[in-house]
Amino acid sequence: MTTAASPRELAHPARDEIRLAGVLHALSDPVRLRVVSELAAADAELSCSYFDLPVTKSTTTHHFRVLRESGVIRQVYRGTAKMNGVRRDDLDALYPGLLDGVLTAAAAEAARHGTG
Repeated sequence: MTTAASPRELAHPARDEIRLAGVLHALSDPVRLRVVSELAAADAELSCSYFDLPVTKSTTTHHFRVLRESGVIRQVYRGTAKMNGVRRDDLDALYPGLLDGVLTAAAAEAARHGTG
């Protein structure tokens, strides 16, 4: 795994270190899937504080760490904010159509169950 160069830089896996099982695990949790859906819809970096998640702050931190360590998102510090963005280029190169398929399925499920 790529290591952080300084305490303010976060470690991310290189593209060739991203594994399908890790990506699927990260996307299998409803809270993490919601984060990725919102990031993809925004098509921009969003701070952790942007998300109003139904979990504690420590659990939120855990979810973002799982997403980062699996290679689904990239996190960078901008001042005191930790900004998040989907690693769409990497995921699309490795697993063409996977991210779009999962996000489309999640949106359809949310519409069916009135949770979107």
